[in-house]
Parts: sequence; C-alpha cells; structure tokens
Amino acid sequence: MKRGALVLAALLLVSVGATARLAAAETTTNDEATDYTATSRVMVRGLNSLVADYQTRVPAKYTPASWAPFAKALTTATGVAGDASATAPDVAAAKTALMAAAADLEAADEGTFQTITNNTFWNDTAGNPIYSQGGGVFKFGDTYYWYGVHYVGAELYRANPTRQFNNDVTFVSIPVYSSTDLVNWKFENNVATTSTTLPDGTPLGGWVGRLGVAYNENTGKYILVVQGPGGVVFLRGDSPTDTFEGAAVQAQITNSPTAGTGDQTIFTDDDGKDYLIFSNASGRARAFVSKLRESDSLYAEPAVQIGYCSGCGREGNAMFKLDGRYYHAASDLHGWNSSVAHVIESTTSSIQGAYTAEYTLAGTEMDYSHVTQTGFFVTVKGTVQNTVIFAGDRWADFAWNGIGYNQWMPVTKTGTRPQFHSVSQWQFNATTGEWRVGPQNNYILNPDFQADRIIISPVQGWTNFSESGASAIVTNVSGGANGSRFGLQIGAAQAYAGGVRQQITVPAGTYKLSLSARTSGTLSAAQVTVADASGSTRTLNIPASSGWTARELTGIPLSAGTATVTVRASSSNGYLFVDGLGLVRTSGGDTPTPTRYEAETAPAVCQGTIDSNHAGFSGSGFCNGNAAVGAYAQFTVNASTAGTATLGVRFANGASGARPANLVVNGSTVATVSYETTGAWTTWSTKSLTVSLNAGSNTIRLDPTTAVGLPNIDSLDVG
Repeated sequence: MKRGALVLAALLLVSVGATARLAAAETTTNDEATDYTATSRVMVRGLNSLVADYQTRVPAKYTPASWAPFAKALTTATGVAGDASATAPDVAAAKTALMAAAADLEAADEGTFQTITNNTFWNDTAGNPIYSQGGGVFKFGDTYYWYGVHYVGAELYRANPTRQFNNDVTFVSIPVYSSTDLVNWKFENNVATTSTTLPDGTPLGGWVGRLGVAYNENTGKYILVVQGPGGVVFLRGDSPTDTFEGAAVQAQITNSPTAGTGDQTIFTDDDGKDYLIFSNASGRARAFVSKLRESDSLYAEPAVQIGYCSGCGREGNAMFKLDGRYYHAASDLHGWNSSVAHVIESTTSSIQGAYTAEYTLAGTEMDYSHVTQTGFFVTVKGTVQNTVIFAGDRWADFAWNGIGYNQWMPVTKTGTRPQFHSVSQWQFNATTGEWRVGPQNNYILNPDFQADRIIISPVQGWTNFSESGASAIVTNVSGGANGSRFGLQIGAAQAYAGGVRQQITVPAGTYKLSLSARTSGTLSAAQVTVADASGSTRTLNIPASSGWTARELTGIPLSAGTATVTVRASSSNGYLFVDGLGLVRTSGGDTPTPTRYEAETAPAVCQGTIDSNHAGFSGSGFCNGNAAVGAYAQFTVNASTAGTATLGVRFANGASGARPANLVVNGSTVATVSYETTGAWTTWSTKSLTVSLNAGSNTIRLDPTTAVGLPNIDSLDVG
C-alpha cells in the first residue's frame, strides 16, 4: 500500500467503534487476542516513544504540504496514547499513520553532503565503537535504523588489527543506531542480548547472525528476524529502539531443502510487504524469496526459488530494487572473505517471478567489492535521484583483510545494469540522494594487495608483466607494512625485470602518490610510475631500505581519463616490497562550486515583489514576478574569463501549466525556456542551461512571454 493511502487507512482504523473492535478481536487466533488485550499498554509505551521523538520536529524545516498531514497524525497518535480505553488495533493504526506521515515529510532545504570514509573503524556520535555486523539499515518514519550483531571478535580485532581472530563470534548483543543522514549514527539501545529468551525459554546465544527488521502494520510491532537457536528466530519490539522479546522460532521454511538458512536479510518492497531473502543452509546453491506473513510477520511463508548456482555456493544474500527491477546479490562461499558480487535480476515486476542467469556486478572485480562481501543494501529515494548503497561486510574471520568492518559504496545504473563504485571516500546527501567522490579518495584499487584471502599470483586488480629473465616474479607475500596481512613482492633469485600495472579512470587534477616500501638484495631499478591518458609520466624512484619506509611524490598532473600505475623492479637476486599505495587528488580539475546569485539580493532585479510565503527557498526570499509579458527577473553575473557557463535556475511553478520565458544574455535572446509546473509553489526545481559569457560583468534576464508571467524565481547558480 502506498504511504499516502496507508496514512488514510490507518487513521480510519483509529476511528473504528467498540463493536467493530470486538468483532475484529473475535476473528483473531487465541494467541493474537491475548496479545491485543494483555499488551495494549505495552504497545502504548512504544507509541509514546514515537510521539516523544516526533514532537521534536520543527515545522520550519519541512514543506507546509508535507507538514500538515504529519501534524494531524501526530495529534491523533498523541490522543490515542493518552486514551486508557484504546485497544491494541487503535495503537497499531495510530503508530502506522504517524510513521507513514513522517516518512512523507519533505525537507524545506536541499540538505548537505556528508562524508563516508571507508577502510577505517567507525564510531557513533558519542565517539564509541560501532559494532554492527551482518545486519541492515531500515527506514521507519523519517529515521534510518541500523541493526547488526556485536561479537567479541570485533572488539579483539579493533584492539589489534594485525592478526586473525578466527571464528570468534561469541555473541554479545544486537545494537541499534539511528541516523537521519546515513553518516552520523547515534547509539540507541541493545535490542537483544544474551539475556533475551525465546518462547520456550532458550537464551539467545550460540550462533546469532544475519538479521533484518520489518514493521508490521497490523500489530504495530517491529519484527527482528535473525539466525539463532533452532533456526530462524523472530524477536518483537514496540518501537525501533525497544528491548525486543522472543516471539517465534521457525525451524525450516517450506520449499527450502535444509533446516534454517544460509545467509539472510530482510527486504521491504515499495508496497510495504516484507520478504526474507536467503539461501539454503547446506551448500547454499539456491536463492530464495519468502514473504513474511502479513498478519504478524512472525512466520516465513513457503519460499520461491529465484536462483540456482550449480556446483557453487553463495553467501551474503541480499536484495535491492532499482528502476522497477529486483536484484539479488551474493558473494562466493569461502568463509567471510571478499569476492565479486554475483547478481541475478528480475525479468518481470514480481519479486518472486523469473530472474536472469547470474552475472558479476560491474565494478566489483578489481578489488573484490572493495575487499568485502555483500552485506545489505540501502535504497535512498532523494528529491533529485535515487541512490543504492552497497553495504559490504569485511569480516574475513575478524578480519585482517583490511581495516574496518563496514564498507559502504554507491551503486548506480549504467546502461541496463547496475554499476558498483569502489571508492575509499565519498560524500552523500541523504535529502537529494546525490553523491560525489570525496576529496581524499584513493583512486588505486586493491592498494594494500589484500583483496585475495590467500597468497597468490597474479594479484587481483593488477596485471603482471615481464621484460626479461624470470617471469614468475610477483606475489602478495604474507606480511605487509604496519602489520597488515599482505603486501606486494616483486623479485626472484635470478635475473629479472618486470612488475605489475593497473589502469584506472581518474578526473583531471594534481595528485599525490604515496606508498610504503622496503627492499632486499641489490636492485638495479625500483620505481613506481604514473602515466595519464595523454602519455605524460611521473616516476618515484625507491631507494634501498631494509625496513618499511614511507615514500611519496607530489605535484603529479593528470589529465582526465585512463591513468596507468606501474610498479617495476629489476635485479639479479633482489626483491622490492610495496604496500599501502595511494593516488589522491590534491587540487585542480574539479568543477568549481557554482556561485549562487539570489533573486532578492541587489544587483538582481525583480519586476514584482520579493516574497517569503512559500517554504523551501534559499536566502531570504524569492522573486514573485508581475503577471505580465516582459515582467522579468535579472541577475548580474561576473565571469573571470570568457567562455561557456552552466546556469541553474531554481524556480517553483504551482500553476496548472508551464510558464515560458526568453533567456536573454547581455541583451541578446539566446533561447526560449519552458518552466513546467512543479506541482506546488513550495516544490522547487532547477532548470539547467548552457550559455556563453563575457569576461567581467554579464546580465542574465528571464523574460516571460505570456501574460501569466514567470514562475517564482529563487536563485541563479553559475558554474
């Protein structure tokens, strides 16, 4: 059910009379009826928690059109929470309506970009370690909640990330963190611990892992589904951050050939229906989708097999949806280590329908999904675009295949298939859904030579080459810089010349090359070379050093396109060891941040009034032009040099039809632009245009061609 309809339906349920409530209760099972009558006050506690949270929202931060239904749902929920006669269905309906209205809140501003840095241990907003593995991020209302498992091994590895802690998965708790931007996470509660018991009294312990959370609209409960004692365990809470209780255990899902599951996650579809995505426990060759029972979400209905990998196993089963298609992704079955992501995609609009044959998710090949395996996906539906986040698990037996447990990367659509972007740092705007590469991103892939879980040649993501002599000269030798697990070794006990190279795509700019290196024996050459698409090269020569030593080369100009990084050595009996390669842009090449010119600020001219009665504008107001032909808005723009510029005209058109205008640059009409309706005067859009500007001062005028005049004009961005 769509969220708007869900709000209406839930609010109608709140108003159901006592007779109808009784009739509804009589149609439930005995267990359900007991739950409704005995736990109503408990559920009110959960509703009170949500009401208290949502009462902190500030109206000015949201568009009036989205705030009105939210305020109504909040008032209704507050009343239900304070009504001693409210039944559990009343509470569930009020809770559902409140969360649906909160999910539909639209920010009045354009949000901000926040930085996600991989290859490090993450902390919460209080500065404490985030211990959350094998879980998922789920949006309830307007807030994201991240659930995962805290294991003892995670603590040990964080304290000493220079060794393995094999299979140390002693269960500690299931923590939950909250966030509104998917970057800054606040610890809320341990929703389950070793003190949590199942319905038969069994404590939650042993192996606990691979979980997800669903909200059930009928009961108003949050259902956490996790692997645990006896199979698939269902825990239940009254709010996203509640202390959950054991509710049910399902030993086997119908149509799965094995008891329990291999790996699993929860996927919630656009219509609010929840599904368990999993593989069979033994062999894990089969991928299944099982719908959770709609009445209470405490049972996985008969599964539908959507994929089969003959002769191979898959783990880390997870699903995302992009452009109306469902994508099931999984990793190789080899002990929590990194691999490419294997994908099957739906060929119909049904999640349990037909799927394609398996293929490799593009972008995961060179560094095995940024040295992770599939964990879960987060889909952000922004005001500008939808973005899928690949949340990779770097468990690797805690872990020693790279620092940090959680590695998040963006996934976009390239052509007909999704594309994974392996970035060590990126920036994300959770409001608009936009992302961009971060300023400290390392463009070299598999720079620590740790993607492979074993010593191997060739090293993943790198191509071996031999110029003379011995050809078997490359491996990822055990023991890298700073106690890391692997490092690159080039050499042999006989004469040789050669090494490895990697081709990557970089934007234009100035870069810094950095690495750690050591040598043994006598080398006639040891160097790292960076060449850009134009053939320009820079070389860092590496002097002899018996211990790991940091080296760098700065001021490397690279043109946009393909760059080649080459690590080369030659000797008769010597070795070159390299680790921690980095190629980071230090300046230049970026598209300059656009300059914003506000319509209400001189020397801008508005033939009309400067108003502020429609939320969502930037600055202090917007230009509400006169309803007349030629009632223009004009900006004065300064350009440092003559050339092409990109304009972004931010406007709102709440009328029923488009409002055309001539684009006049320095007195000459260069185009006629249609400013289509945006649906509401509080809904702002940006029209992108390209023009030629003179060096110095320029005038840019929007000149309406009909008697209705211009749309409301907020600002002009010039880049």
